[in-house]
Amino acid sequence: MRYRPFGATGGAVSELTLSLGFDVVSRGPEAAAELIYGALEAGINSYRLENADPVLAEITGQALGSVDRKLLNVSLMLGRGEGRRGEGRDFSAEGMTHSIDRALHVSRLGWIDIAILDEPADEELPQSSLNALKALRATQRVHTLGVAGDSDVMDTYVSTGAFDVLSTPLHVNSPWQVRSRVRMARERDMAVIAQDYFPEALDTARKAARAHQPKKGLFGLFGGGPRPSPLHGVGGYAFLHQTPNWSAEDICLGHLLSDTAVTSVLIETTSGDRLAAMAAVPERQMPPGLSAQIEMARVSTATQAA
Repeated sequence: MRYRPFGATGGAVSELTLSLGFDVVSRGPEAAAELIYGALEAGINSYRLENADPVLAEITGQALGSVDRKLLNVSLMLGRGEGRRGEGRDFSAEGMTHSIDRALHVSRLGWIDIAILDEPADEELPQSSLNALKALRATQRVHTLGVAGDSDVMDTYVSTGAFDVLSTPLHVNSPWQVRSRVRMARERDMAVIAQDYFPEALDTARKAARAHQPKKGLFGLFGGGPRPSPLHGVGGYAFLHQTPNWSAEDICLGHLLSDTAVTSVLIETTSGDRLAAMAAVPERQMPPGLSAQIEMARVSTATQAA
């Protein structure tokens, strides 16, 4: 495992962050704990609680209890409902404070390294809630604040300077708006956690080949329309599924890890074997020319979609 600086805090986090949520807990306490033990053995020191469910917090706290707390980075999503459906969003000062205090009480983790707000709309986060989060940080129950999402309102939250971490979907075919937001976050010394690195649009060779290909209009059928881009025909990501000894998902993960703007990549799995395979990606050497091929496909599809 490799590690990267965590924003301006002076700490370091593993290049992979393990997501812990309902799917992990639903397999039972022993299986969930074994997954966390496997992550620790692989060198992963960064974990995200996808909600403040007390069972999830307790299992996580017990599994991580044998490790020096200062070596771990544990984040907690706020505003997201608990359970499979994630119902009951709540960004109130009382609701978020209760979620953090309950998670800390049952987990005995001592503190939450990152309290991450789950894509709050501009009208969902009153000043009283921000004040409550700052109070939690002042008492060291929370060390840093983060915001997660990919809507346009994220630009506003990044620009406020009130947050230390941006968690956003980021992948080989992310639009320029998302990439620009990531650059803006890094310019403000924010840590960037990439999530959803392998979108559904690329999960099969057929869908990957058609990713963001423009639809033919009426005039296109008769040879009309604008002159094609010099990159026309280069696009599509089917090659992701045609690289020997590499799965398309692992290629997307490896390519994202080559981006120095990314602090850590969020991974999701309930399989110990799959976890071990993903944990090996940071140490693997990407095939020569593959990153350039990905960039060419990204530029091509962006040009054709314009």
